[in-house]
Amino acid sequence: MKNRQLKRSHAPIFWGLFGAGGMLAALFGPMLVLLTGFAAPLGWLPAKAASYQGMLALAQSLLGKAALWGLVSLLLWHAAHRIYHSLHDVGIHGGALAKALTYGVAAAGTLAALGLLARI
Repeated sequence: MKNRQLKRSHAPIFWGLFGAGGMLAALFGPMLVLLTGFAAPLGWLPAKAASYQGMLALAQSLLGKAALWGLVSLLLWHAAHRIYHSLHDVGIHGGALAKALTYGVAAAGTLAALGLLARI
């Protein structure tokens, strides 16, 4: 029997980011929409809960920066993976270009979020 080399793939990395982003989207997405889209504008929250100073304090703390960066970046990777495979499902087979665009936008967004949070 021949010893065959298996082809290496980066797919598990992207599937892992997709899964983590999907979990965060399912758990935190609806609550973020409720809080930032309805509760805060309609005055259902205490004044300090959605204040600029409160959000700035969250973004300035190390734990807050890590949580915000993780949430933003994993949601971007989840969206990129979903878009890439949805394009394939509807018959748009862009190959390396589609992969570079979708995952490139996620990578650029991840780095931009990191840079913006580092400046705060």
